[in-house]
Amino acid sequence: MLKKIKSLIKNIISEEILLNYHAVKSNFASVLYGNPSKKMKVIGITGTKGKSTAANFVWSVLQQNGIKTGLIGTANIRIGNKELPNTSHMTMPGSMEMQSLLAKMQKAKCEVVVMEVTSEGIKQHRNENIQYSIGMFTNLSPEHLPAHNNSFEEYKNTKKKFFTQLKNQNSELIVVNNDNEFSHEFLEENIQKKVTVSMKAKEKLKNVNENIFAEITNITPDKTFFSVNNSEKYALKIGGDKNVENALLAVAVGKHFGLSAQQIQVGFDSLSVIPGRMERINEGQDFSVFVDYAHEKLSMNFILTTARACVKENNGKVIVLLGAEGGGRDRAKREIMGRQVGKNPKENGADFVIVSNVDPYEDDPTEIAEGIAIFAEKEGKVRDENLFVIEDRRSGIKKALELGKENKNNIVFITGKGSEQSIVIGGVSSFWDDRIVVREEIKKILKKY
Repeated sequence: MLKKIKSLIKNIISEEILLNYHAVKSNFASVLYGNPSKKMKVIGITGTKGKSTAANFVWSVLQQNGIKTGLIGTANIRIGNKELPNTSHMTMPGSMEMQSLLAKMQKAKCEVVVMEVTSEGIKQHRNENIQYSIGMFTNLSPEHLPAHNNSFEEYKNTKKKFFTQLKNQNSELIVVNNDNEFSHEFLEENIQKKVTVSMKAKEKLKNVNENIFAEITNITPDKTFFSVNNSEKYALKIGGDKNVENALLAVAVGKHFGLSAQQIQVGFDSLSVIPGRMERINEGQDFSVFVDYAHEKLSMNFILTTARACVKENNGKVIVLLGAEGGGRDRAKREIMGRQVGKNPKENGADFVIVSNVDPYEDDPTEIAEGIAIFAEKEGKVRDENLFVIEDRRSGIKKALELGKENKNNIVFITGKGSEQSIVIGGVSSFWDDRIVVREEIKKILKKY
């Protein structure tokens, strides 16, 4: 019902009026809660991918070294060592909830808050009454475009407004991933200190103060080892080269706060799970199961690449459950995702594909699922052989796990929702947590067999 009302309002009232409303609301929320961001150092992280992982790395590095830190992000909310799920279904909560959280963190004596900054949040003025000390950029790719008139330029320029805000607020530092093709555009503003991170370029750019360069030195099933600037040695318990990129942002922040490499490593050592991000689910089964938020091309490609590397030598199979959102979200990605998982496994596709509900909202779940499945078929998948359309998500998860149990070397990925706390079908929101459901279904399988 609430979604219907919001949709009706959007159809009646112009976008300009709605955005003005959000601006007024943002100002009011900041005053109501006493401008809490001005009493802490706030670190904002923007980009298409990697924000949640980077935010948790930064939080851990600071928190584990005696700097009480809050976190506001897609995967979780932290107030010091207290962790809460993000139940808002929004990466960047609305301005009232945002300011309320900041006030709670300030009252709890947090010195620093690290938070994800989204293009939608920027567009709706949620960030304007937050004083940022540090801004960070992970990467940029053509995602989330429907909210920006299907224009990548508009999406990019919205992200850049955050860096203009940092300049206007005289923020002390920006950290930019220099391996992204658009990184130079996020280095244009005049900021006190600029640091780049890279896994490709060792050289420092002329207009930056420092470049932090990393090389992966070894990968084991449990850790990824890397060096920084050919001297400092680090290790992550969370695998993947993309996560090294995210960890570099935390290295930069740690250095800015005067921490040594050993102190930064303490932060990395204490973080082995990021909710809903390659989160391993183990209930005693002999095959591997992960819950991951992957819901578009880049993140799906990452988990497939990681999984294929793991099963390459042991004849294991990669089983992926995926879906796509309704409610006007990016329709084009249904074909992209379907083709990607539908490819031959030798071309980085999945061995088995289960298409299921994510959040259809008020759209037709069958239409969404078929919008993925038909393109998986075009890439060679055969329905009811290695492609299954099971709209009910619990039943889809059960099927994925049944396929996984056939070989101890198999890897199952349940994707699309991560640590989200609800599912919306037919406009009705119900409690849902993939991790809980997966654990329940694994226990049933173990009891049965």
